[in-house]
Amino acid sequence: MISPTEEDFELELRALPGVVNVGFRYSEKGDVEAVSLVVRGSDTGPLRVVAKQIVSLYYPEASVTVEEMKADLSHDVRAEGSRVMLVRAEFNSHEGFCEVQLNYDGRVGVGRSESGPLIGGAEATLDALRDLGLSVPFYLVSSINVATVRGWPVVVTLRPQTNEPDRHGIAQAETELLSSSKATLNALNRYLSRLVE
Repeated sequence: MISPTEEDFELELRALPGVVNVGFRYSEKGDVEAVSLVVRGSDTGPLRVVAKQIVSLYYPEASVTVEEMKADLSHDVRAEGSRVMLVRAEFNSHEGFCEVQLNYDGRVGVGRSESGPLIGGAEATLDALRDLGLSVPFYLVSSINVATVRGWPVVVTLRPQTNEPDRHGIAQAETELLSSSKATLNALNRYLSRLVE
């Protein structure tokens, strides 16, 4: 099981622009000794510098590698078809509800919430996942703006119905609703990837 510190660490790395995947290699003592990032784009230099700074805060001895994502179209099509994708997230101000539409393997799930955009985005996303027929044994603890940085990303905290650690997701988009929905999917990405394999 991943520790809360490692989860925060991974979350920071995944929030970097262009990061597609994050991997860890552990020493015999269980400490992170190497971090590998897969990124979209060819200019990995600036990202490597920032990643090394983040890694050094958590694991000063760990090495960092940054690889450019290879453009293998057959792999991309397969991966795209097996992921839960956010199609749209809208707030109806006249009727006062949020609606989120997700797609998984050609199936569409729609979720609604009567809460405002910040909380409603997360609630409607969980509802849409259940509408897709996916078992999502989590409930929303919080959905908050991080007002300490430009653009105000949203952090969503979900609590499992079992006695496991909370899951956290972070996202920054054009609206609070979209950020909240994306942060919810970010919090569940490991769980969902096991469900849809």
